[in-house]
Amino acid sequence: MYEYDEECLQAFLEQQGKLFDEPVADTLEEAEAFLEDCMAAVVNNIEEVKEFLEEEGMDVDGMSMEEIEEAAEVFALPSGQYLIVEG
Repeated sequence: MYEYDEECLQAFLEQQGKLFDEPVADTLEEAEAFLEDCMAAVVNNIEEVKEFLEEEGMDVDGMSMEEIEEAAEVFALPSGQYLIVEG
């Protein structure tokens, strides 16, 4: 289970539109509950994002790190970490 800090929750609230047509959360509490329900992951760098996506069965071969970072499931955090939300 991951811990979602305020930075992570705020980034998700601000960027959720890139993955979902309509907001799935309006408050930090709703964001935390949603991320817990879908078992979103927080990783330290883009290489870990790639590893995570490969482990989940996503075909990332041939994708550049920039393309991986721009994937709808990947949310860049101000700290340099990444939140991965499988929609």
